Amino acid sequence: MTEWVPVSSTAIRKIGYDLSSKKMYIDFEDSDPYYTYCNVPETLFRQFLSSSSVGRFYHQYVKNQYNC
Repeated sequence: MTEWVPVSSTAIRKIGYDLSSKKMYIDFEDSDPYYTYCNVPETLFRQFLSSSSVGRFYHQYVKNQYNC
């Protein structure tokens, strides 16, 4: 089951994570549907949620790193 969490960001609405498949989903403000990232460690998802800037964290640690 996917856990969706709304985030405070100008570019990202919410972030989802499915522990059983290790897939992370990002719902961007300017796109439909959401983007899917594979083999994402749960710790990275938790760090993403607690980062001071989810946009900066995305560009530094997620973008082009966990493509399916």
